[in-house]
Order: sequence, then C-alpha cells, then structure tokens
Amino acid sequence: MTSLHRRTFILGGVAAAGALVLPARTALAAAPFPFKLGVASGEPAADSVVLWTRLAPSPLNADGQGGMANADVAVDWQVSATESFATLVASGTVTARYADAHSVHVVAGGLSPDAEYFYRFRAQGHVSAVGRTRTAPATGTFGRDLKMAFASCAHYESGYFTAYRRMAEDRPDLILHLGDYIYEDGATSGSVREHAGTAEIVSLADYRRRYAQYKSDPDLQAAHAIAPWLVVPDDHEVENNYATNVRADSSPALTAAQWTARRTAAYRAYYENMPLRPAQAPSGNSIPLFRRVRWGKLATFHMLDTRQFRDDQACGDGWKACGDADLSTRTLTGATQEAWLLDGLGQHLGTWDILGQQVFFARQFDASGAANMDAWDGYRASRSRIQQGWLDRSVRNPLVLTGDVHAAWANDLKADYASSGSATIGTELVCTSIASGGDGSATTTIPNASTNPHLKFYSARRGYTLATIGQSQVRADFRSVPLVTQHGAAVSTLKSFVILDGRPGLQAV
Repeated sequence: MTSLHRRTFILGGVAAAGALVLPARTALAAAPFPFKLGVASGEPAADSVVLWTRLAPSPLNADGQGGMANADVAVDWQVSATESFATLVASGTVTARYADAHSVHVVAGGLSPDAEYFYRFRAQGHVSAVGRTRTAPATGTFGRDLKMAFASCAHYESGYFTAYRRMAEDRPDLILHLGDYIYEDGATSGSVREHAGTAEIVSLADYRRRYAQYKSDPDLQAAHAIAPWLVVPDDHEVENNYATNVRADSSPALTAAQWTARRTAAYRAYYENMPLRPAQAPSGNSIPLFRRVRWGKLATFHMLDTRQFRDDQACGDGWKACGDADLSTRTLTGATQEAWLLDGLGQHLGTWDILGQQVFFARQFDASGAANMDAWDGYRASRSRIQQGWLDRSVRNPLVLTGDVHAAWANDLKADYASSGSATIGTELVCTSIASGGDGSATTTIPNASTNPHLKFYSARRGYTLATIGQSQVRADFRSVPLVTQHGAAVSTLKSFVILDGRPGLQAV
C-alpha cells in the first residue's frame, strides 16, 4: 500500500524545506535490518498513543532474541501529522533493552484529539516502515463516526493471514484483537505452513520466537501499521482452555511450579510484543489487562480478561450438560473484575458501552441441553449478574464483542434465555477467525437454531467484523474470505446488521 511504504530519516546534509533533522548517530554499516517485525500502535487516548516496535534481524533464532547481541540499543522515534514527516509533532529516543527482547513501548504524548498521525523508528542506521495511527476524541465530544474492525484466532499453521491484509485495506480507525494472537502448539507436518519448533512452547525463548514468527507475516504487519490496536489475550497465548490453576490435563504435563513459570513467560512475551501501556506490564505470572478505554462521548471500551480469574471449567472442557455450571458461586471474571465492570457501566461515559472479551456470551444449548463449558454457558450465574447489572444501571446500549469460536455470529441477548418472550436487553457480535479452522465452509445455517432463537446469524468462513459506530446506530458488516489455504483471496460482506441507539438487538440490513 502506498501509504505504508518505507521512508528514510534525514541523517545530515541539506534537509527538505521545513524538515527536522535528527541528531547524527554513527551508522553501524554491518548491522542487518532490525525492523523485520514491523511497527504497531495502540491504546489511543485523546492526547497520546502507544508506539511499538521490536528489533529482530533474525526473528526465528531459537534463543528468542531475534539475532540481537547482548546489548541495549538506542531507538529514535518520530510522529508527524503527514506522511512526508516534513514537520514533527513528537519525537525522542528510547532504549530497546536486551532483557526485554529489544522491544520498545513509547507513549507519544502531547497529541491533538480525534486526529490522524504517522510514525516511524530508526535504529542501527536503519529506518522502519511507516505506521498510521490516531487519537480518540476529547472527553465530552463525539468526534467522527468510528470505523472499527475486530478479529481473533490466527493459527499460523491453519492458513494465510489474508484477512489481516483485507482488514488493512478497509482502513479502519481502530482494531480490536480479542485473543489467540498466537497458538502454542508445536510444528505439525503437512500444515499449510509450519510453526518453528517441534514441541509445544513453554519457555520465554519459545514464546518470544513464536511471536516473532507470527509478526514476521506481512499481512499481520499491514494490519498493525494501518491503525491503533486494543488487545486482550484468550487461552492460546498461554495454553488451550486454561483457567486460573494448573490444568490436570495440561500439555505438556506440568507441576504447579512449572505452570507458574510458563504463565510468567507467556505474559512477559505478550507484553513485549503488544502495543500496551506501561500500566499493563506483567508482574510475575499475572498481567493487569482489564481496563477501560474511552472514545469521547461516543463509546467506552471495557476490555475484559476472561482467563486469569475464572474458576475451572465445570465438568471439564467441551460441550456437556452440567448442573455445576449453574452454581451461584462460579465466576468467569473474578469478583474484583466483575465489580469494576459494573461500576464502569454505571458511569454512562459514552453512548455505547462495548465489552471487548473472548468467549461466547449468549446462551447456546443443543437439543440435549449440552453447552460449551469454556464459554459463559459454563458460568451462568456470572453472566446473569453482569446482564442484571447493566439492567439495574439503566445501561442504554450494551454491546458485547467476542472472538474464540472460529465462526461469525450475531446474537440478541435475553433477560431470560429459557423464555421465548423474554425481552432483548443487549447485543453480541462474534467475529470469526483470521485463519484457525482452515477454509471452513459456505454454510450459514445456524446451529441449534430451534433451541436458541436469539441467535440470528452464523458463518463458518474466515474473516473479521467491521463495525461503524455512530451516535444513532452501530452498523456491523461480517467480512469474509472464501479460503485461507491459499494466499490472496478476495473479501466480501456476507451479512450486515444495525443496532439502533436505545433499541438493543439486531436489525438486518
């Protein structure tokens, strides 16, 4: 894309009119290009945004250090209102530390609200690609309509990341990633493309190399470079379907101490590779990820963590009819996060209260009464408390955004899922996977539709969801590619819905 081509810093000599010249540095002529993992931005506020990069000239080195020497490196950064970088609105130098796998997180401040910017980095005599980012509207203002994409579940071995490329071509203002940014399993012979490393990843070096492999993908790099991201992990950033405690069936089998070490490594690598603020830096084997991001008066994003604080799955993983799922003590969020969420919903900070979270929220039973124990159906009292909480607080427009299930869904949320006449009290949009599950199928027949009449749309293809958020409505376009086992497929819109201000539930377009 022409808007994202690499540009060079002015290192000396005669500068173009109006350009700012960086302080001269000694170029390391022998140093290879270090920006092979691209650039990213995230966590937009009205006056600041996080800029990210990681130096890795040899991304797949087994030590996880990306081919960098055991030394810290100075990295220059610039922000401009134009792609020419003729004048700068912010700039500086940050240290990429060996201890942090040479990742950098710059909080670029002093920016104008509701504005578009461009950014880039320089290190070791090389210049990065250019990224595009933007800030949120000022508090108390609506700003422009927000064009937002959200996605999840990008299994590298299952297919190409074409959907990330198509997402970038849609030029959203904001991208939400709702989990399974990487997968933890080892290489599988005969896959579309194979993971580096034969065994499941458990060490810090393993996780760092896995992120480097994923972030080397040019389609993912394009999606990062086009817009700021808000991210939350799901399970595969650590291990499949994990909960708070060590799993009896974990793969590989781990002691409690080994599980703690694995979580510590996984969360450290996650932070190193995501455009997160310092407030989200991990501490030991935990990471503070639930947070609120305000988009002026238009929307409030309540980004949830549905892994670190949950009870173990009732009756184990999988689809089961399990009475324990109804226990009032069970929680998916933990008590602290639940109280934080309900407090935030009660503040009525924006027209739309958007819950960015990981697992299927609406009820989905099959004819026998079985449900997915890893989703909110395995934690029904927890879901009921949150739904009743937004009713008690008169939340006007609750909207739940979900990943995880490798299919697109559009769901009405009900006060009582067991009653056919129950009121619709909210809306859930579920994005499909970027690649997980392979090509999928063309079916749009809703599974278990007769048991769950509140489920309004289903697609088993790969892709993402594009949502345009305005003051009077949210429009959701379910974007799909027909295959990921070959690269470069075109994208199309399978179905569109609108959600009207003050009228929860889906209206077909």
